[in-house]
Amino acid sequence: MPMADTPLLRIEHLSKRYGGNSIFAGVTLTLMPGECLALLGESGVGKSTLLNCIAGLDDATAGEVWLAQQHVGALDEAQRAALRRQHLGFVFQAFHVLPHLTVRDNVSLPFRLLGQPFHTEVDAVLRDVGLAPQAAFMPAQLSGGQLQRVAIARALVHRPQLILADEPTGNLDPDTAERVLDLLLSRVRQQGAGCLIVTHSRAAARRADRVLRLTARGILPETTPAEPSGA
Repeated sequence: MPMADTPLLRIEHLSKRYGGNSIFAGVTLTLMPGECLALLGESGVGKSTLLNCIAGLDDATAGEVWLAQQHVGALDEAQRAALRRQHLGFVFQAFHVLPHLTVRDNVSLPFRLLGQPFHTEVDAVLRDVGLAPQAAFMPAQLSGGQLQRVAIARALVHRPQLILADEPTGNLDPDTAERVLDLLLSRVRQQGAGCLIVTHSRAAARRADRVLRLTARGILPETTPAEPSGA
């Protein structure tokens, strides 16, 4: 269990450029155990790129990322992969569900990668996201919203210290989105984990403990009124 007064995630003056184009610059933030932080931003502002830099899937141009008290930029590829397996749950916007595996086997992947036996937690989290009846289905048999829930279940199942969620409710109807956010928030608080949600939806962001906005100039306080429920 991480120390309550030690940040799970610390980002200092992070910048990313592609060629001559600046994606974002000067991103600085911290995320504490038990906290859910929502980062708003319009399409194209670099929200997914920021998550990839945090996870060590992409290299920042400047600045530092500290995750689970490790300097991500100082790790080699094998060390970054080990850090992700042990400490991260990642909800990808594009799902990244393996088409040749059943729903249950997709959700079990974190345990396989950690070399651990299958756990009853797999069935519990499938029930929590409402996919227990589809446990033996193949991804091709699922809707977009169901695939999103598979991705969320897979991110939660091994009880990671930090959950990075890229538009986790983007493919869900409002009722299912509320249920999934309830699950994310309850897991974060029960486990003393952290959750960083990047989204363009203020309806999802308002559920978080803090809301910030990502811009090309860095992180700004969010001052726009929240959308009505179901937006």
